[in-house]
Amino acid sequence: MRLGERIRRIEREDRLDPAVSRLAGIAERLPAGKARDLLHGVPLGHPVHPIAVHLPIGTWTAAVLLDVLPGGNRRASRLLIGTGILAALPAAVAGLADWSRLHERQRRVGAVHAAANGAATLLFGVSLLSRLRGREGWGVALGLAGAGAVGLGGLLGGHLSYYRASGANSADALIDLVPEGWSDLGPLDGFPEGSPGRADADGVPVVVVREGESVSALLGACPHMGAPLAEGDLVDGCIRCPWHGSEFRVEDGSVVHGPATAAPEVLETSVVEGRLMVRSPAARY
Repeated sequence: MRLGERIRRIEREDRLDPAVSRLAGIAERLPAGKARDLLHGVPLGHPVHPIAVHLPIGTWTAAVLLDVLPGGNRRASRLLIGTGILAALPAAVAGLADWSRLHERQRRVGAVHAAANGAATLLFGVSLLSRLRGREGWGVALGLAGAGAVGLGGLLGGHLSYYRASGANSADALIDLVPEGWSDLGPLDGFPEGSPGRADADGVPVVVVREGESVSALLGACPHMGAPLAEGDLVDGCIRCPWHGSEFRVEDGSVVHGPATAAPEVLETSVVEGRLMVRSPAARY
């Protein structure tokens, strides 16, 4: 059995559900609003967690290299390990915020990912304590064990990020599927006023919002996890995703609240003889 299939088996392991439930309870205590948007990475336009993990991984890797190379600087190793431990906390909190908005199968893998990284932090913490007490041999051994746990955590994180596309823009491919030129979505008065309406441009999902004389059209899949935006609600000029509550401004698609960090593409609209026409903005160039 290939390693990837072994990881996918974790997705079906319902014995992890009690741990997932406890972790979800902790995640729900995270602050809402702008603070949570910051943890998700809304201001950056992409998730914070993949960036934040670079510091602990980098410092711990450097410490281990200093340990195994001849003439390594033990004092520098201690400083690097300590820096990594401090940096691990904000990285973990950002990861927890993202994890709390995943599907169940992804949460199971994410829980094991968190456990591996938690074990790595603990091992490096005990390693640092051993070094400070003069037990350098134990410190080096525990650091090597911690590096192994980091590798396992990274493997599981890579599965979530690349195999399951957690944190990726789930709607990005749609913009390339929009037909060239104008697409006829049907009579304008066929779309509800003041609530999202469903349409498609030759099979590409589109969400239409009509308010008075104003009409907007966006690609109809939420960039976070691909939810149908037409099933969401219109709130203060924003479409709210029906699955995880991301909010996008109708006029320009900008992200108002996460967990989504990418904006859905806004289509150019035109009304011709009472019929709504749309096309990709790229068609103008």
